[in-house]
Amino acid sequence: MRRSMVGTGLATLAVSIAAAVMAIGATPADAAVGGSGPYPADYETSSSLPNHTVYRPQSLPSERMPIFVWGNGGCAANGTGQINFLREISSHGFLVIANGAPNGSGSTSSQMLTQSIDWAFAENSRSGSKYYGRLDTGHVAVGGWSCGGLEAYAVSNDSRITTTLIFSSGLLNDADDYQLKRLTKPIAYFIGGTGDIAYPNAIDDWGKLPAGLPAFMGNLNVGHGGTYDQTNGGEFGRVAVLYLKWRLKGDTTAGANFVGPDCGLCHTQWQIQQKNLTLGDDTPPSTPLVTPSTPSGTPGCSAAYTVQNQWSGGFVAGVVVTAGSAAVNGWRVTLVLPGGATITSVWNAVNTGTSGTVTLANQSYNGQLAPGQTAGFGFQGTGAGGGATATCAAS
Repeated sequence: MRRSMVGTGLATLAVSIAAAVMAIGATPADAAVGGSGPYPADYETSSSLPNHTVYRPQSLPSERMPIFVWGNGGCAANGTGQINFLREISSHGFLVIANGAPNGSGSTSSQMLTQSIDWAFAENSRSGSKYYGRLDTGHVAVGGWSCGGLEAYAVSNDSRITTTLIFSSGLLNDADDYQLKRLTKPIAYFIGGTGDIAYPNAIDDWGKLPAGLPAFMGNLNVGHGGTYDQTNGGEFGRVAVLYLKWRLKGDTTAGANFVGPDCGLCHTQWQIQQKNLTLGDDTPPSTPLVTPSTPSGTPGCSAAYTVQNQWSGGFVAGVVVTAGSAAVNGWRVTLVLPGGATITSVWNAVNTGTSGTVTLANQSYNGQLAPGQTAGFGFQGTGAGGGATATCAAS
């Protein structure tokens, strides 16, 4: 009963937020053009992705950009509603895609988040695109605020998504708890404290997460409205950048803000909860910093295997495939897992087998690689992930 009542209040508040967001428009008075990161960012639109807003560094970084797709507060179709927050994230070397056109009106759906990922993957593979080979398709995050957080939940089982961020949101009905049970990738909650109308729902979700799932929750006493309109997105913008740097770029210094009893956010104004979080030295660096293993098998590609997260009873691992001196039309990685390890889910590849010697082949969207270009895939498994070997064959 409590959850149903809170859900009604959250839905009502979401409508109010949507109206406020559309009234604010694209340039709040305290907007900080470009964000605080090393890559000043702005937004654009694309005719091939209607009703979306794409935030990108004005000058693309030399490193490949991870992807972050976003659902707005109130499920409002205004892609510039949280402009300060999203531009701040992009300025640290991320491609950010928000539901809704700049200053758009109307409402959005979770399907629009999937459209954002589809578009980014297609642009990364399209030779005429400014993003050709510039996106890190092995590291994709989905997030959203309030009603947008519900959209993020709805697509969090997409095999291409490597982490989910929920801002001031929680499932409205117990009938939707199946969305929690299917979570297999790390998740983080950033909530506005006990005064946030979504707080009871978020806490209820937290208690129902699958055993062993890496999860973080931070509560900051700012209420449901968050800090998105503050300069550079305020404190929510700061911690979102840190989390994405950790999970999508392998920045363990940023990750130390979330892991352990003396984490960087611990003993601050944030109230912290943690589940199954480890930092370690096995967090993967961003794609261009990965040194591929020595090619073996059929010449033409190499495969570099990394354990990204290990916890008691399970792990998440990633593999980066790198084409050799000639273009390839497809690739196949043979992975020899350590004894007792079993794959439970795979993203960005198609697997044959789940234990022992496993074959993982490209998907339709990431098989064609230019000379030296990379593609990434990942998987979650039970047991210990260390000690696996990977070899690559190209066609």
